[in-house]
Amino acid sequence: MRVYIPTTLAGLAEAYEAGAVGPAPLDAYAVTPSLREWYVSDDLEELEYAALTRAAQASLRLLAVHPEVARRRVVIAVDVADGTVRYDPDRGLDPAALGEVRLEREVRLADAAAVHVDGGGAEADVSAAAEALGAADAGDDDAQFTVDGAEDHELLWYATQEIPNLIGPATV
Repeated sequence: MRVYIPTTLAGLAEAYEAGAVGPAPLDAYAVTPSLREWYVSDDLEELEYAALTRAAQASLRLLAVHPEVARRRVVIAVDVADGTVRYDPDRGLDPAALGEVRLEREVRLADAAAVHVDGGGAEADVSAAAEALGAADAGDDDAQFTVDGAEDHELLWYATQEIPNLIGPATV
């Protein structure tokens, strides 16, 4: 099963240094039954993109509580055994929990399929979105517009061999 683990560039640097993303349990996103029902598609590629988008939103939340880190959303895509993933069907239709899963063990970074990261041109919008997140959650439409602006930026795909270039000293 492909899962998408939200993090930050600083978190990616820590995972690179440790050789693993952890500690467990880890919150992640995947194609769950509720995500399939919500998205109403049988196209696995579209569903995985929806799960990746949910993970990018979770990465933005991490940036909101860690203002000291580089303002780029980061998602690590990993293929894991189905038995290591827990899904709560009782929360399945909660819009805030769509695609949410929990990994019961840390994940070796060597098992990562790819890393998805905002390009440098997204930093200003991502920074503004992270700052506006609390107001957006409280119902402020203008703040929500700012948060949605971050989603106008596509995350870029990077091979795992490119992680050292992503986490250079200027990013953490």
